[in-house]
Parts: sequence; structure tokens; C-alpha cells
Amino acid sequence: MSFTLAIVGRPNVGKSTLFNRLVGKKLALVDDQPGVTRDLREGEARLGDLRFTVVDTAGLEDATDNSLEGRMRRLTERAVDMADICLFMIDARTGVTPVDEMFAEILRRKSAHVILAANKAEGNAAEAGVLEAYGLGLGEPLRLSGEHGEGMPDLYSVLVPLADQFEAEAVDHSPVVDLDLEEDDDWDGETVPDTPVPTRDKPLQVAVVGRPNAGKSTLINKILGEDRLLTGPEAGITRDAISLQIDWSGTPMRIFDTAGMRKKAKVQEKLEKLSVSDGLRAVKFAEIVVVLLDAEIPFEQQDLRIADLAEREGRAVVIAVNKWDVEDNKQEKLRDLKESFARLLPQLRGAPLVTVSAKTGKGLDRLHDAIMRAYDVWNRRVPTAALNRWLTGMLEQHPPPAPQGKRIKLRYMTQAKTRPPGFVVMCSHPDKIPASYTRYLVNGLRQDFDMPGSPIRLTMRGQNDKNPFKGRKKAPPSKLRKHLSGRRD
Repeated sequence: MSFTLAIVGRPNVGKSTLFNRLVGKKLALVDDQPGVTRDLREGEARLGDLRFTVVDTAGLEDATDNSLEGRMRRLTERAVDMADICLFMIDARTGVTPVDEMFAEILRRKSAHVILAANKAEGNAAEAGVLEAYGLGLGEPLRLSGEHGEGMPDLYSVLVPLADQFEAEAVDHSPVVDLDLEEDDDWDGETVPDTPVPTRDKPLQVAVVGRPNAGKSTLINKILGEDRLLTGPEAGITRDAISLQIDWSGTPMRIFDTAGMRKKAKVQEKLEKLSVSDGLRAVKFAEIVVVLLDAEIPFEQQDLRIADLAEREGRAVVIAVNKWDVEDNKQEKLRDLKESFARLLPQLRGAPLVTVSAKTGKGLDRLHDAIMRAYDVWNRRVPTAALNRWLTGMLEQHPPPAPQGKRIKLRYMTQAKTRPPGFVVMCSHPDKIPASYTRYLVNGLRQDFDMPGSPIRLTMRGQNDKNPFKGRKKAPPSKLRKHLSGRRD
């Protein structure tokens, strides 16, 4: 990516709509209600042949205290400081407001490159607002329509020279790495091995989910080592599923911070429904799902639903209990947590359960190790020979039932897939095998092949009988048989 573009402006001027158009996906939530976006969302933008990072920000409001609006403003100002270019957006239909004038003055001081854009500029109703934008002293405004895609060529023509400038600066400031050494030069340094350090091809996808106010954003901020996500005592601050790419203890990861999920009956507003569906989408695309519980009220009904959803989606699950720093009787509480976990979530038997404190950072190393262990189990493959030896032992120990007198034969077993581990058993009468016997085999797989907590898929598949005459039509009776039976042609 050649440069970073931050989209800033008042609430409800169309920043998220333009962000979605530039990244080519509906990543940011869009609604008529102002103030939908609260966190910083980054995306890979494409505009013609330009490739750059675009940042969607919260709406700028005239608040400097420690309220939610004040914290959102400080986060947006931080994005302005980090970005190479700021696209300052106003609503052309509303016109320039006193808040626009105040933030235009701030941007002139903070950012070296500011592009003024009058959004919602389609139609004659926007003419007056476009003319007013000249008075902000930020140059000629671009007429845009993020919803309909108008004005994109004008934005491209403004960004191209700036992109060339940033590219030239990157070359000038790049370190010199190609050095020609003569054969007789003395080299006192140590020999550098040629073997590269092995790295993952793609970052590990981790989604952090849980009820509102469980501390998901605070936990991710502590992992990042900076206040990148908006936090506070209010429940339900996070609305979008924000993804952040980091290197955590040598492991490249993309962590998704999701909105708190309440009971379905309590979710009435359209915006909260969009937030929850965005979080569910993050669960479906993740590899590891960290279910964050509140130590004061763990394993609420909604927590169980969220964990069960992750298991049904086939994701590796890690249970993390937050706010452990305020717990007094830790040993007794931990024993109760493990007992409740085994009783309430038997489908995740053996999944890692770790205690953390998002506020102090204690337990983050254990959480990292649990994530890596769950990922290893999720990718585990068992040899076919070992599976069939195991199946023979399981059949001897507990043979399958014979419903309606039909004997069920389990002939062969193999692993069909990983992520999560999936197994296929070739057998007779697969539709007659009860679910209890399937659970018996799944629990045996989990225990004997060291796959605790990972979702396991076991499919019973029918196998044709070896009888070569089975299914053939009977031959018509011969004339002789008809004659012997006393019948005439």
C-alpha cells in the first residue's frame, strides 16, 4: 500500500458509504441513524490502478470531555495524525455547519494533505452546499456521491500526484541494503545464516465474541499494546466487527473485535441487529473463536448460545474468563468454572479455559498458548491405519446395536478433512445407527487421539453389499417351468 487515506467529517455525512465503495465490500455498517461508526476501520482500497489503505472514522463532534463522544473524537484525531492524507467530507445537501468550520481549522493545523469533498452532491439540491464549501479555505471541493459512485474519477486525479509523491519519499528514505564487498575486505561480523525464518503464509484468523461489556475491546487493546479500539463503562460500544492485523508473540494474527451479542428477544433496534449479524459473520470466517466471559456472571444463557454457535460452525473454541483481577477466592471460583463448563458445554469437552485480566494484561501469555494449541488440534490429521485399529478396539469394547434385528457392520474408517477434523465410517444401515453410538465414537476420538475441545464431524456412509446379484432383475420363467406348473402358453 502506497499511502493511507483517512475519511473524516461530521456524523452521517456518508463516510462509511464511501469507505465501502473504495474497498469494494460492505464492510462498514451503514444506517440513516447518525453516529453508527465508533471505531477506526481499515480496508484495502482500489481506485483505478491505485492501491492504498483507507480508514473509516467516527463522526467528529464538538466534545472534548471523557464522554463517549469525546473518546470517539480523540480516536478520530489519532487517525488524522497517523494518516498521510485526510479526506474531509461535508454533506452538500445540509451545507457547511459551524462544526464543519471548526474541524476544518483543526485539519489545517494537523494534516499536511487535506482533500475537501462535498458528498451527496447529486442533483440540484446540493449546489448551494458545494458553493459554501469554498469558504472553508481547503481548496476546491470535490463533488462526490458515495452511494451512487459519482465523482470517483475526480478523486482519482487528485490522489495520483500525491501517491507519486509518497512513493518517491519512500524510495529516498529507504535504507541501503545492497552493499558490494571486495574479496579482500575484512569482515569482523558474525556469519549470517541463509536459512529464512519460517513464517505463516496467512495470519491466523481469531474472533473475540461475548456478551456486551465483557471486555472484548479492552482485551484486544491490551494485546496490541495501544488504545486502538474504543472502550468505556458503557455496554454495547462496539458496533462493527473490526479486524486488526498484529504480530502476537511471533504469530501473525488478524483479530476481530465484535459487537456484544444479547439475547435475540432483547435485540429490537435495526442497528443492533446489523451489529450482531456482522459479529456472526466474523465467527463464520474465523479459525479460532475466543468466547470471553465475565468472571462475575459466567456461563449465562447467552454465553452458552455463542459457544454452541461457534462449535456448530466448526470453529476451534477457546473460553477466556475476563476480570479475573477483581476475583477474591480464585481457586474455588476456578474449580466451579471448570465444573460448569464440563456440565453446560459437553460438546466442547476439553476445550481450553483460561483466566485473563484485560485491564492488567495478566494471563495473556496463557491465552496465546491456548489459541495456538486449539489451532493445532483443529488441523490434526490421523493416519487411516491408526483409525481402523482404533475402530476395531472400539467395536470390541462396545459393538453397535442391532435395531429390528438388523446387524450393523462398521467396516472401514478414514479422515476426510481437517479444520475441523472430519471422519467417515463405511458401514451397513447408516440410517439405523443411533446418535448415542455416534457420540460414543466421537468422544473416543477426542480422548484417544488427543483432540480436546475441537469440533469433530463423524459421518456414517452406506456401503454396497458384495453380492454381485443384488439388485438384478429376476429372469422370466422358462416355458418348461410354466409347463411343469400346469400353465399353458
